Amino acid sequence: MRVAGVDEAGRGPLAGPVVAAAVILDPSRPIAGLADSKALAPEVRARLAVEIREHALGWSVALASPAEIDTLNILQATLLTMRRALAGLQVAPDHVEIDGNRLPRLEGLVWAQAAPTPTVETVVRGDASRPAISAASILAKTLRDTLMEQLDTRHPGYGFAVHKGYPTAAHLAALRAEGVSAVHRRSFGPVRLLAP
Repeated sequence: MRVAGVDEAGRGPLAGPVVAAAVILDPSRPIAGLADSKALAPEVRARLAVEIREHALGWSVALASPAEIDTLNILQATLLTMRRALAGLQVAPDHVEIDGNRLPRLEGLVWAQAAPTPTVETVVRGDASRPAISAASILAKTLRDTLMEQLDTRHPGYGFAVHKGYPTAAHLAALRAEGVSAVHRRSFGPVRLLAP
């Protein structure tokens, strides 16, 4: 059975996109060490991300921009990225496992209309217990971290490469000193208070 795991990275930060990934692992090519991406050292995540992309039957990543987050709200933007990641799969899953307790809208996806219709379930803390979700967690986290490092070079002074947009004391101090950048989420409280 082809199981697609889906997870996101970046719901809590004050800046940057939210990223989701969908992964269908190949049972004949198991990958050792899969776990919740937050529990892995960056170098381990990077190594596993390469293995996942090389050995998975299918994988896809997608994002929602800060503007989409501000327009839709973070929950709806997250569900949208999950849908986009699933839509990008080149292999149709038989079963879909979504990390958390909310399902993205699947109507209209080509493979979701196939017969038989894939089964879908939500799995709370699935990134720590289901290999396909763990793999998706790793791809989403590594891509988002890379994007935040790139944003750091375009928006110096905020420390994005270090805190990845999360509301650390250093980030909040930089926000007060530098003002709100184009990649900050203006609907999030600490940013909204400072936005013109």
